[in-house]
Amino acid sequence: KHTKFAHQSQVTYSCNKGFKQIPDKPNTVVCLENDQWSNYETFCNKTCSAPLRLNYASLKKEYRNMNFFPIGTTVEFECRPGFQKVTSRTGKSTCLEELVWSPVVEFCKKRACPNPRELKNGHINIPTDILFGSEIIFSCDKGYKLVGVTSTFCSITGNAVDWDDVFPVCTTIFCPDPPKINNGRIREESDSYAYRQSVTYSCDQGFILVGNSSVHCTLNGEVGEWSSAPPKCIERHKVPTKTPPEVDIPSTMPHESTLINFPSTRAPLSHKPTTVKVPGTRVKPTSHKPTEVKVPATQHVPVSKTTVRHPTRTSKDRGESNSGGDHFIYGFVAVIVTIDSIILIKTLWWTILSSNRSSDLQGKKKRENVPE
Repeated sequence: KHTKFAHQSQVTYSCNKGFKQIPDKPNTVVCLENDQWSNYETFCNKTCSAPLRLNYASLKKEYRNMNFFPIGTTVEFECRPGFQKVTSRTGKSTCLEELVWSPVVEFCKKRACPNPRELKNGHINIPTDILFGSEIIFSCDKGYKLVGVTSTFCSITGNAVDWDDVFPVCTTIFCPDPPKINNGRIREESDSYAYRQSVTYSCDQGFILVGNSSVHCTLNGEVGEWSSAPPKCIERHKVPTKTPPEVDIPSTMPHESTLINFPSTRAPLSHKPTTVKVPGTRVKPTSHKPTEVKVPATQHVPVSKTTVRHPTRTSKDRGESNSGGDHFIYGFVAVIVTIDSIILIKTLWWTILSSNRSSDLQGKKKRENVPE
């Protein structure tokens, strides 16, 4: 502190805490020739701090350079680019006694970009909306490739908003030309082949096609490729033949019974039909029902009257070895011979029995006729 000041000396003041210098009000005084200080006006006053910054609005031009906002000062905002004013609301704020600004009700809303047009052979994904600042994402259907940007934003364009980039296009994915084959050709050949289209091969006369006759265009990422290698055309006489597999026939197999029914003869004694079960020979896998051969027991049993049904051999049976067929025939003949032997023995037995009974009856009659 100084007790004396020379003439023309200057003293500058600063505002106390909570006060701010009023613009255009000098805070300096001068020691005059009459030993008096120059006059001054109040140059400090209470003021609000700078208004808050809004993300959707800014101060109007006339308030932007102000730095002193005494109590009661009102400022006005305007919408930022990308936003538009809501008609029923105002963007004003006032410095209150507490040196704070009155709240501002949001009076601006985001502008909307034009509705995205349809993306042919593709899709546009809108995660949120099409308002200012939003993003949309592009993708193509399977079999098509995206040419251009994968996404774009709704941004400011002049005094309006629009999409940042030109929309992409979805182009067809083609496979390379199908490979040619020797001694063959492609049926109905086309200039190009898109995803899922196919080509069919055929062979020249005298050649046989080995492999898939058709291949189709598939995808490997965004590149087209054929589903498999093309077939080959091989001369007919060079095509390898498949040897039928050998089948082992076990020596002992389950057998079904062959039934032979013998009706009773005219002999005095009554007998029920005799059933003789003869194991039948069966070759796997052909299955047969029991074979019934009915032969009347007479004195003469011609073999020609015996009906024999030979089992029908399937194509699978024919593929078996010849030894299996021979076993089948020999076994069947053995069964027939056995049946004939049984019939012959039975017939002879009944003949002898009948003769003995006739002799006994005749002897009895003679004894009865002899006089005593």
